[in-house]
Amino acid sequence: MFKKIAIAATLVCATILSVPASAQDQLRFSAGPPGGNWFALGGALAETWSQAGIATSSSTGGGVSNVVNADRGKTDLGFSVTALVGAASKGAEPFKKPLGNVSVLANVYRQYTYFVMRKDYAEKNGVKSVADIVDKKLPIRLATLKPGTSSEFVIRAAFEKGLGVGWKDIKDWGGTVSFASYSDGSNQLADNHLDCFAFSVGKAASVVLKIESQLDVVILPVDKKILDAMTEALGTVSFEIDPEIYKSVTEPVPTIGDYTSIIVRSDLDEDTVFNLTKTLWENKETLQKGVKAVSELNPQEAIPASAPAHPGAVKFWKSVQ
Repeated sequence: MFKKIAIAATLVCATILSVPASAQDQLRFSAGPPGGNWFALGGALAETWSQAGIATSSSTGGGVSNVVNADRGKTDLGFSVTALVGAASKGAEPFKKPLGNVSVLANVYRQYTYFVMRKDYAEKNGVKSVADIVDKKLPIRLATLKPGTSSEFVIRAAFEKGLGVGWKDIKDWGGTVSFASYSDGSNQLADNHLDCFAFSVGKAASVVLKIESQLDVVILPVDKKILDAMTEALGTVSFEIDPEIYKSVTEPVPTIGDYTSIIVRSDLDEDTVFNLTKTLWENKETLQKGVKAVSELNPQEAIPASAPAHPGAVKFWKSVQ
């Protein structure tokens, strides 16, 4: 997928307007772990901005670490989720103090949280929702992405804030909690080394489609008490996973919702951020050919309600509303 996106991105240079480069030689973009949309889209964005005259490189990253590194000036841009930027601005967990040098350039697309469980395990243990895992104190073999990613943050927060238990509690009643990449987690679920693999990703997630091609699974609904607790604590929203996307989903499944956002150093100059945002918007159609979820980008949702946005980005999005 990454090759296709990168090739497509190189074709945009003939159609995009030239914009002044940043004062520094090259902007540094921190994307996500290999195998996910963030990693692929990060490369495409860096290529698109570079072709537009704003030299940008892309590297791996994670939702939490990207926020910290942007605040410290170790990177200039990156991916995260909007709830994390809001938490950072307040100094809320997982951040130890308010981070004042990171803001949002755009909410790019909606982020959905998936609790993907082996169907045989769910049926054997009568699991109908996420809360059943805790109510029944199941000795579950659970995995999510590694600490420092937005997925681990959201999944852990769902248990801690919504159900009052942490990783230690799950282990104390006989379960295991491990951390894996998208591909490793998918394979471990298929090989019956995991019972549930949980993560956050876009609406039409290739990792979920891959899992469904390997074994029968269920995507667990997230209970209202979890959704309400997450909204109160982190400003997340509630989305539904639609039945027409996955064969394992036969009716809308409520889940924790957020936005994949492009974050930026707040002290990056306003003109540069305006031009970065402008180039992103003008190349939406090309970028969405590689990562379909980019089609959700729109001026009405681009400016976050629960996190700080960069003035240069706000200026652009308001100009096209």
